[in-house]
This record gives sequence, structure tokens and C-alpha cells, in this order.
Amino acid sequence: MKYIEKKVQNLKKGKNSELIWILEHPLTYTAGVSFDKKDILKKIKLIKTNRGGKITVHNPGQKIIYFAIDLNTRKKDIRNLIKVIENSIIEFLKIYKIEGKADKKNIGIWVKNKKIAAIGIRVSRWIAFHGCSINIKNNLEDYKNINPCGLNNSLVTNLRSETKEDLIDIDKNLKKIFLKNFNKI
Repeated sequence: MKYIEKKVQNLKKGKNSELIWILEHPLTYTAGVSFDKKDILKKIKLIKTNRGGKITVHNPGQKIIYFAIDLNTRKKDIRNLIKVIENSIIEFLKIYKIEGKADKKNIGIWVKNKKIAAIGIRVSRWIAFHGCSINIKNNLEDYKNINPCGLNNSLVTNLRSETKEDLIDIDKNLKKIFLKNFNKI
């Protein structure tokens, strides 16, 4: 998390350009600024962050799209940014013949009433950062230790569970879609 914060500080000072990167984490539980301790169901090591949202898990097989975007040079519209992120995830899912949808009540992307992607951002002086995570072929059992995003832990899914399509070119497709759509901000 210190890496992204350093990049954001440099972006604020005009020393960095905007960034987007895609990665996977080892098993890691993170808590956003609105997490509730009651959503921790078993003893876990928890990393507190300054992103929006509640508690979630990151693990191998889940793709995390981090970014640092200067909204000072774009539309200063956080709702638009969230909409672009949501639409990017939905567009990505369509490649693998999965129909996703956004939910105004529970931020993220949903497939058949199960959450497949989470969004947690922070905006400071119109620099938007952190990002989103998409469950691809990660171990869903890791969610049993928490109520992710304050929800029942049985309400999560991944691409592997939702499609028979080959899960190829994941990073390539994510990069193409997010770069194209971030130009709309």
C-alpha cells in the first residue's frame, strides 16, 4: 500500500504520470475505511487501508487493477469514474460470456446475485487511487473467514464458477478494456 501512496504523492506534485497496473496478491485480508469488526469471522491477519469500502480478501487467482488517475485533468466526477470502472468490468466479463451487472445498493459487479468484483477507491485532491478486484479462479473458501463488503460470505463467485470458456488472455483483455475506458473519464 505504501507503493501506491508514494505514486499518488508524486502525481500530486506533478512528478509522476497516471498509472494503472494489474497484479495478484498472496492471501491478504484488507479493510477499507468503513469496515466493521463484526465482519471478521475467524482470526486473520488484517491490513487496514485508506481505500473506500469494507473488508475483503485478495488471493492468487484474483486480479487487482490498481490505478492513480488525476481527475484534475479530466472530469471531476467520482460517480462517472465508478461507472467507468463498473462498465469496464462488465465489458471484460462479456468476453467470457458472463453477464454482469452493477448494483447501486452494493457497490461492485454481480453475476446471478453473487458478487464477482469489488470496487474500493479513494480520492484526495482529485487524485483517484486504489481500484478494483475481479475474482477469476481464486479460492473462494478464503472468504469464509469474513463477511466480504459486509455481505454473507456465500454471496461471492468467480469466473471459473460462472463460465465454461477458456480463461485466456486475462491480463491482456483487462489492460485493453481499462485503458480504453479510462480515456472516457
